[in-house]
Amino acid sequence: MAAVHNLYIDQGADFSVEIGIFDDFNTPWDLSGYSAEAHMKKSHYSSTYHEFSATPGANGIIALSMTSTVTGAIAEGRYLYDIVITSAAGQKTRVIEGIATINPGVTTWKRKLQYQINLRLLQLVVEELVR
Repeated sequence: MAAVHNLYIDQGADFSVEIGIFDDFNTPWDLSGYSAEAHMKKSHYSSTYHEFSATPGANGIIALSMTSTVTGAIAEGRYLYDIVITSAAGQKTRVIEGIATINPGVTTWKRKLQYQINLRLLQLVVEELVR
């Protein structure tokens, strides 16, 4: 069963976190030869998802990250996410799951509002040209 670890991500900012994977005896997993992937969705049934950069490292650590461009394009709210590792032999294991909360930022919304205003002005200009 996957361990639970919730994430808090600031919209429009770079995000990175290192999460440790440990066995029942608190020994870090040896992730040599493993790959990792992590996705975030609004619900289990959503067909669209946002992808983290997921990198397994030493001492059972998996580094997750998203650029400010990626986090800025995600609507605020709560999402589900998980991390799946794949061994060299192809065995997949879900090791972490949880809720990722996207916190809105004032600067991000200001940029989006300016974009919407500019888009509307462009639409008005095009309508005038068509007349």
